[in-house]
Amino acid sequence: MEYLARLAGYKDKELIKAVTGIRRCGKSTLLELFRLRLLEDGVAPAQIQNINFEDLNYSRLTGYAALHEHILKNCTPERMNYIFLDEVQHVDEFQRVVDSLFIRKNIDLYITGSNARLLSGELATLLSGRYVEIPMLPLSFREYLSAFDGRHDFSGKYQDYVTNSSFPYSLKLRDDPAQIREYLGGIYNTVILKDIVERKKIADVSMLERVIRFMFDNIGNLCSVKKIADTIVSSGRRISVNTIETYLSALTDSYVLYRVGRYDVRGKQHLKTGHKYYLADTGLRFYLLGSRGSDAGRILENVVFLELLRRGWELHIGKMDDKEIDFIAVKGDLREYYQVALSVRDEATLERELRPLYAVRDSYPKFLLTMDDELPMDNNGIRRINVLNWLAGH
Repeated sequence: MEYLARLAGYKDKELIKAVTGIRRCGKSTLLELFRLRLLEDGVAPAQIQNINFEDLNYSRLTGYAALHEHILKNCTPERMNYIFLDEVQHVDEFQRVVDSLFIRKNIDLYITGSNARLLSGELATLLSGRYVEIPMLPLSFREYLSAFDGRHDFSGKYQDYVTNSSFPYSLKLRDDPAQIREYLGGIYNTVILKDIVERKKIADVSMLERVIRFMFDNIGNLCSVKKIADTIVSSGRRISVNTIETYLSALTDSYVLYRVGRYDVRGKQHLKTGHKYYLADTGLRFYLLGSRGSDAGRILENVVFLELLRRGWELHIGKMDDKEIDFIAVKGDLREYYQVALSVRDEATLERELRPLYAVRDSYPKFLLTMDDELPMDNNGIRRINVLNWLAGH
């Protein structure tokens, strides 16, 4: 597992390891696997402390002073101690504990959180340059395939992957669609009711759900706060721009949605207007929207977005005059351009998808990802690749 390798690479480094991501994406399992590796490497059990703040047995430690005292009391003197604080955002003023533990030479600290605010504000200022974030997503298509034996029907497995969910536990329920639906319902209600409503103290839950439905239905479409407000007003309800902004912020903070801005390739500037949103797991979309969640083109675009994110790219929507490039992927001095389409067998569709890439005059790699089964082809330097092979790492 790539996440485990990254975590192991930071072992005993003077950095706080912060694993972030949506609930149920596997953060706790990752820490458990890492603890098992520590034990296999000869670390004594007494050197490891694991506290999951969603476990009521630790509710007495959600005050920063009590937590700090408990950890230090149970440390092994003159040995390295490995401290794991799972869902640490439940601790009042947790940043004070984290800061105090960090300065101790015999503590190697690992934290997880399901909210982006974990690494913002005071903690980010306090620990600037002293932590490394390991963003975690639900299973990739390649990881999903690894749960099955033998040769794979990529097309069939892909449909299961986007419909049944990429959350790891859904694989255990794969033979029972009703159980998968109940499981996704539990995730949806936990994230919405427990995380967002309680944290943001939202009174009008039905209005929040209207916004969520709109966003789930419009993944991969350019969205503005005004467009969302106008749609809701047209259905007979009133909502302020500020309220919508609060809801969208809560959804992105909880890693349910990811917001992507636009970049003017010719003008070489980031644009302030027009954003797209993508969903952490397309199974949640099918859960909420039913058959309306079957827009195959935008779902594929969503899956490609998540895969590029996993591979460490910073992503932007490309604007090239009046044309759009699905993704500009940036990593340091590297850059790649991606178009995503279900099929380009029709010549007019092929030309439409290639036109924005032809308009870019630089020499960075350019890709067209499609579901077409033909062998990879090259169109004047633009590589056409079967997207399922690309997702599977072939």
